[in-house]
Amino acid sequence: MSNKNVLVVDDDPVILDLLATNVEAFGFECVKAEDGNVAVEKLENGDFSIVLTDMMMPNMDGMQLLQHIRANYPLIDVIVITGYDHTFTYTDVIKAGASDFISKPFDSDELQAKLNRVVREQKLIRQLERHSIYDSLTDIYNRRHFDIKLIEETQRAQRQGYDIFLGLIDVDNLKGYNDDSGHQAGDHLLKTVGGILKQSIRENVDLAFRYGGDEFGVLFSQVDMEHIVEAAERILEKYRLQDFPDTGLSIGIARFIRRDDKTWEEDTADLLSRADRALYKAKKTGKNRLVLDE
Repeated sequence: MSNKNVLVVDDDPVILDLLATNVEAFGFECVKAEDGNVAVEKLENGDFSIVLTDMMMPNMDGMQLLQHIRANYPLIDVIVITGYDHTFTYTDVIKAGASDFISKPFDSDELQAKLNRVVREQKLIRQLERHSIYDSLTDIYNRRHFDIKLIEETQRAQRQGYDIFLGLIDVDNLKGYNDDSGHQAGDHLLKTVGGILKQSIRENVDLAFRYGGDEFGVLFSQVDMEHIVEAAERILEKYRLQDFPDTGLSIGIARFIRRDDKTWEEDTADLLSRADRALYKAKKTGKNRLVLDE
């Protein structure tokens, strides 16, 4: 979602133009709607982060529009602007889910300040959301997000009728490397593995995670085993080209199997177990290699 797109809604064309002129002067992209019904259409076809709406309008008033936005676009912030008739109070609109309230005739400085405050808060929320799902060292998804996406992605694969595979990847001899080269060097190694995974998988299709301390995971979707093996070999080859002496990557891969007599949690636990056994076999048979679950 763009944090600079504002939908301005008012049935008075003079005020609508004045609001739009001010919003654009503050550096925002602006789209105008002359009433609530038009605003609903604009929301369906646009990408907005803020709606600035009058309250007293024909057909659909601002409170109805606010309720529609809260029900259908929970990430959009709404700033209500209304006259002095006090039909709706500050408490009314805040309880209904508005982010802020401005009285007519509006003050340009106040409007700019409130728009900027909303943008700052949206940016902070996005940063907090990112911190909650990304690993700070490697900049790929963390274990918490892995647990969520494992269920989501296996269920989506089942609904849409395609295979999904889990690859577990472990850094061979990381402890020895840390002992010889120091933990900063070890952190650099882990960051490098994260970068290699991002470079080696399909963006917005496959998902890479830091699963544990020196263990990583990849969910491969909408692909067959042949192409997964190619991707795994790319990961191994890119790692071999790095300068991390006496280390390697072991990879175990398993396909998700849905069984009618088991729960999703049992089937995803089975997937994890089989991928982990394949990883263990890779390490037991010489490390720095790929093993497929049989």
